Parts: sequence; structure tokens; C-alpha cells
Amino acid sequence: MKRAAASPPRAWQRMLSGRRLDLLDPSPLDIEIEDIAHGLARVARWNGQTTGDHAFSVAQHSVVVEEICVHLSPGLDPRWRLAALLHDASEYVIGDMISPFKAALGYDYKAIEQRLEQAIHIRFGLPARTPAEIRRLIKTADRVCAFFEAVQLAGFGREESIALFGAPPPGYDIEIEPLAPAPAQARYVERFQSLSEAAGFGPAAPSSAPG
Repeated sequence: MKRAAASPPRAWQRMLSGRRLDLLDPSPLDIEIEDIAHGLARVARWNGQTTGDHAFSVAQHSVVVEEICVHLSPGLDPRWRLAALLHDASEYVIGDMISPFKAALGYDYKAIEQRLEQAIHIRFGLPARTPAEIRRLIKTADRVCAFFEAVQLAGFGREESIALFGAPPPGYDIEIEPLAPAPAQARYVERFQSLSEAAGFGPAAPSSAPG
């Protein structure tokens, strides 16, 4: 008697909007800003190993990185400020893995992350691939933010943080106070809508569950 072929492992996740996102072949049509904001507001930076009443969420981190990008590059085009806000958006479905674990997982993880990032960019009107100079700017801002997070929230010493992430710009300082998920989510959506309109893309259409 012939055995039925085994079904392939499930590679999609159902979102609260009702969308069903295929992680291996993500469609821009299945991506909603509300799902991204909801997920990122509940994903903890530093695997949750931070001080305070709330975890420091990827949503809040992303808003801070966008602010740092503007400090580093005054007059930055709203498109690229939006790209900065969305720089970790793929983590709403794959989580925020610490860098050593990403390196251990290797190419497959990076390929999935890149496909998700490209689908997110297309969904919101950005080029699928961010220009190299903008990627470098966002990476620099990301490391500046990581420095302040490490010192203020994650128990790192200043010199240790400089060795790992580099020193922040001279005279630049920020104070980070982790928000609860709901206000972090709301702030992320508000910033997205403001930047999207400033970039000429208009407000994102409200999500609706597929019929």
C-alpha cells in the first residue's frame, strides 16, 4: 500500500489582520503596517535582558534609529527616513536574533530576511534594494542606538560599548525609556504615516482580512 506523500512543513504565519504571509515567498500584498507595528512592539531587543518595567521593543528602537539618521544627515529625504524606520521590519515575523546567532545560522537566515525586507519595501513604495550609502547611514545610526541601549539598559560599560559599537557622535546624547507595547506600537504607526505622507506615498490603506 502506497503511503501518502507528507505535506511540506508550514512556512506561513497568519496575522491579526487576517493576512497569511509566506515566509519563504512573501508577497507585498500580504504585508500591513498594523501587523508590523503590532509585532515589533512585542519583540524585545537584547532578548529582553534589559532594565525597566518593559522590554525595549524593536518598534521603539526603529523610531530612535530614524531620529538618529536625521541627526547624522540633516535634510535626509523622507523616503530614506521611512527606510530607516522600516530597517528591522522583517523582525515582526522572524524575531530579533542577536548577531552571534545570525552568524551561526548563516546564508539561509539572511536570504529569508532579505526577501522579507524587499517585499516590505515594495509594499510601501520604496525601492526593493536600499542604496548602499543609505544602508551605511542606517547601519551607523543602528550602532549609535545600540551603544546607548547597551549603556543605559543592557548593563554594558561605556568602554565596552565603544569597543563593540563605536562611540556616538561627539556631543550627541539621548535618554532611552522603554515604552509598554501599546504606546510603542502607536508611536511606530504614527511615525510611519507621517513619513509615508511626507515621501509622497500618501497614507497606507487600512488593512482588511482577505475574503
